Amino acid sequence: MAAIGEGVTSTITVAVLPEAEEVDVDINETDLRVDVYRASGAGGQHVNKTSSAVRLTHEPTGIVVACQQERSQGKNKATAMKMLKAALYQRALEEQEKKKAALEATKTDNSWGNQIRSYVFQPYTMVNDHRTELKIGDVQAVMNGELDQFIQTYLKKFGGSAK
Repeated sequence: MAAIGEGVTSTITVAVLPEAEEVDVDINETDLRVDVYRASGAGGQHVNKTSSAVRLTHEPTGIVVACQQERSQGKNKATAMKMLKAALYQRALEEQEKKKAALEATKTDNSWGNQIRSYVFQPYTMVNDHRTELKIGDVQAVMNGELDQFIQTYLKKFGGSAK
């Protein structure tokens, strides 16, 4: 523990990120093209006589799934719909990851010397914004969330660009 008057240096990095969104897959029937055809492979005469295989094409994304596991067209369509929902869910997750990666790429280096502000609590109080050179003597007010002066000075200096 440092005695009063000794310098103690600490650093903290704060990143504000959006909350993760739940991926909800709703498929509009009008977005689907449904093709039925005769299944191939083992299955006897039934395979050759009925169009039980189903292929679903999700028009907005171009994702295509097909199912011919069951003897019933209805069951194959239900299975294909599950497959399509899984594919759309995976696609939505990948899009979320891309957005997250793009946001992560905007983070700046947080190594020593790259800080935005310094806070001095003892023996005097001061907050120094290194980007704008604004110095405020009331550390407690800043710690309580009074940041308007920093924001306004930053916007005046940089014309509203958020960096």
